[in-house]
Amino acid sequence: MTIHSLYIYDRHCTCVYYQDWHRTKRPKPAVEGGILPAVSQVVSAVFPLNADGNIATSSAFNSPRNTLSSTTGIVVATNSAMNQLPVASISSSVTQAPGGSTTGLPFDEEAKLVYGVIISLRNMIKKLSGKDEKFVNYRTSAYKLHLFETISGYKFVMLSDPRTDSLRFVLRQIYVGPFLEYVVRNPLVKMDSREQGIDNEYFRNSVDKLIRGLSVFS
Repeated sequence: MTIHSLYIYDRHCTCVYYQDWHRTKRPKPAVEGGILPAVSQVVSAVFPLNADGNIATSSAFNSPRNTLSSTTGIVVATNSAMNQLPVASISSSVTQAPGGSTTGLPFDEEAKLVYGVIISLRNMIKKLSGKDEKFVNYRTSAYKLHLFETISGYKFVMLSDPRTDSLRFVLRQIYVGPFLEYVVRNPLVKMDSREQGIDNEYFRNSVDKLIRGLSVFS
């Protein structure tokens, strides 16, 4: 059993965060303008270049990686190092998948499909079983999708091995732990701005540590 990927959608139906672990086929980078900046470097749109060969900052991916250190109470605002990296290393990290294998879908299209499935199944369940019934997961022969929705409208979606038990408690742990600590309580993160995602170094590292510590992660 294993965990494949994590998506977080805001109340505006927009994917604001993505992370994966055991994907055999990585999605293609999103088209320019297809996703918000600071969702994930690995699926960001290909960067346009200036005449001098440097990244055009006007439309290039920019992850502010702003965090609030809970142990010191000091606001840490570290500028993205994207503009300091060689162009070759950036393009290779964004466009190449492990083994050179991709799904054939740009990430923005994949994110829309995942969200569309969630909304369709949730609406179907409410119509068939009543408003009190909740959609929490579904299983196919290839994967299992797990859903946790917050009162504020954020949706945490995880794809795992089809044999995995419900991981809704894990999604809730991500919400009440790293998400509240490094996103909601971080004054430098713009919630519901519709301008950028929530790619945050502390948040991403905390989620990664939590997932890798699970018994189902292999």
